[in-house]
Amino acid sequence: MINSFPQRVVICTKDVENITGKKYKAARRLLQKVREKVGKTNEELVTVQDFCTATGIPEETVRPFLVY
Repeated sequence: MINSFPQRVVICTKDVENITGKKYKAARRLLQKVREKVGKTNEELVTVQDFCTATGIPEETVRPFLVY
């Protein structure tokens, strides 16, 4: 039996730090700007697709940086 995990859907601050090289607070601000750009509230989660759409970074570039 092979255990395989599905790909992550939600992006978090640590992921943004890994992708962009920004520090924690700058990564939080960037996530907040992404939320505003895609029209989400503070309580809603940012998906990988939202992040890629807002920043213009291709999803295939972002996926390897996601922390599991």
